[in-house]
Amino acid sequence: MSILLTMLAPLCLLQSVEYRSPAGVEYRSQRDTGAIARAETALAADPRNVDRIIQLGIAQSGVRQYREAIETFTRGLKIAPNNALLYRWRGHRYLSTRQFDRAMDDLTRGAQLDSTIYGIWYHLGIVRFATGDFTGAVDAFTHALPIAPDSGERAGATDWLWMSLARAGRTADAQAVLDRRPDSIPGGNAYMQRLRLYRGQVAPDSVFTPADTSDIAVATLSYGIGNWYLVRGDTIRARTWFERSIASGGWPAFGFIMSEVELRRRRPARH
Repeated sequence: MSILLTMLAPLCLLQSVEYRSPAGVEYRSQRDTGAIARAETALAADPRNVDRIIQLGIAQSGVRQYREAIETFTRGLKIAPNNALLYRWRGHRYLSTRQFDRAMDDLTRGAQLDSTIYGIWYHLGIVRFATGDFTGAVDAFTHALPIAPDSGERAGATDWLWMSLARAGRTADAQAVLDRRPDSIPGGNAYMQRLRLYRGQVAPDSVFTPADTSDIAVATLSYGIGNWYLVRGDTIRARTWFERSIASGGWPAFGFIMSEVELRRRRPARH
C-alpha cells in the first residue's frame, strides 16, 4: 500500500524542501532531468576531481537542489580546502537558502584566496546588501563590475551598484554610474529592463514585457520596481511591489530574497 501511495503522490511532494519561509511556506526542489545523474556518473569515475564536484553542485543548483549542492561543495572543500571556486559556489547556495552569515564567511574567504573571481564579488555584494551594509555592497560591486564576464552580468553588476549607491545615500554617484553606461552592450535580461527604469527611459508600469512570466522574472522585476519607489520615498508603492515579488513564487531570485528582507525591515513593531 505504501508503495502505491508513493506512486500516486504528487510529484512536487517527492522533491525535498529547500527553504521554509518565515511565514511557513515550503519551497521545494525540482526534478532532475538528467544533468545530475550524468554529473554523478562522471564524478563516480573520479571522486576526488574538484572540477567534477563543482559540476555536480551546479547541476543540483540547476533544479533548485541547493541544500544538496551545499553538501556537494562541502565535500569538495574537504579535498581542496583552499579552492576559491568552491567557496564561491557554496557561498552562493548559502545565500539561496537564506544562511547569510555562512554565505558571508564563504564569500569573504573566497575573496581572500582569489580576488579575481567575478562571482565571489557579485554574490558578496548581494549578501552585504541583504544585511543592510550598503557601503560594503558598493565596494563589492565596484570590484565585480570591471571583471564581469559578459553583457548580462555587466548589466546585473551595474544594477546592483546603482541600488547600493542609492541606498547608501550617494545619489550623485549612483547617477554617475548610469551616465557612464558600463552596461552599454545590450544584455536583454531583467536587469537591463530595470536599468531603463532607473534612467527614466520607461515608466514603472512599462518595465514588464509580455515575455516576463516566469517566477524568477516576476520576482526580479518586481523587486527592482519596489526598490526604485523606495529610493524615491514612496514606501507604500514599494511595499506593493515587494509583495508582488514574493507572490511570484520565484524564491531563488535575489529580488525575492530582498523583498523578504525589505518587508521584515518594515514590519510594524509589536507592543
